[in-house]
Amino acid sequence: MTEPLPIDGSYGEGGGQILRTALALSVHLKRPIHLFNLRAHRDRPGLRRQHLSCVLAAAEISQAEIQGAEIGSREIYFAPRSLHPGRYTFDIGTAGSTTLLLQTLLLPLLLAEAPSRLILRGGTHNSKAPPFEFLAQAFLPLLARMGGQVNLRLERPGFYPRGGGILEAEIEPVTRLQPLTLPERGQVLTMHARALVADLPRRIAEREIETLAHALGLPPANLTIEERPGLGPGNVVIVTVRCEHLTEVFTGFGERRVRAETVADHLATEVKEYLATGAAVGPHLADQLLLPLALAGGGRFLTTPPTLHTTTNIWVIEQFLPLRFHLRQENHRRFWIELTNSVRW
Repeated sequence: MTEPLPIDGSYGEGGGQILRTALALSVHLKRPIHLFNLRAHRDRPGLRRQHLSCVLAAAEISQAEIQGAEIGSREIYFAPRSLHPGRYTFDIGTAGSTTLLLQTLLLPLLLAEAPSRLILRGGTHNSKAPPFEFLAQAFLPLLARMGGQVNLRLERPGFYPRGGGILEAEIEPVTRLQPLTLPERGQVLTMHARALVADLPRRIAEREIETLAHALGLPPANLTIEERPGLGPGNVVIVTVRCEHLTEVFTGFGERRVRAETVADHLATEVKEYLATGAAVGPHLADQLLLPLALAGGGRFLTTPPTLHTTTNIWVIEQFLPLRFHLRQENHRRFWIELTNSVRW
């Protein structure tokens, strides 16, 4: 039996992304892993319900043997046997992120031998996770350009702390992914702002939209307010920037004792900073593209200065695969991330 690959969960950013990327690659490569110091840099280290759901779901689709899969565990052994695409339903049981659970399962199932359909229950709009709109409008269209066809549907949004959201994903397998190159975003074609409130006063969304309209110069036709009773409380505001070569999505979340104008101001600043860089790929999308590029065996993109989250994810991928990501600074606002010594997996 192959010796488990040791992965130190305290490396770099030291959060849940190390776990999710390691699980995805372990399942795809059928490589046993030993993860230790899990989420060492968090206030509550070890596995929380959301992370345990990722471990158990990855184990179910790969018939894996696991040790240490319990709440609070800082160490697990995970040994996949064989990947079984198909129909699965996974319920996190809390408002934990369904999109992060999907992140764990997506690439192995995309490169499987048969289609899969996932129903994921939990949170769909979480402050520390990519929301549904980001995956549907920014990430998945680029994955489709690489050959990966995924149909993602939001049946019901779910917010913290209630959860109860439902996300459905239909995954068509592909033999191999194609490399992706994103040297520029091209001209900005449209920009749209949308505020959603669930079981909260409509005026919160109105104040957010008014602030964004003023800060970003958006006309009334590019502004939307949506109310979803019975699913909250929750509030999310989203700015979608559609460009010639890609779409970027930026998100802000309402918080107790934080003014709606403050939420919108912070979001507008993030959008304006991205536009000012001239880079194609924003920091969150850069994180998402690393694993598909690695499995495609090549690619490059121009992005904003890499975050610790990005460099940590690169480190995890390089523990599994004989390739290297090269980071090259173009100026103080823009970096190239390029895959070198690449092979297809």
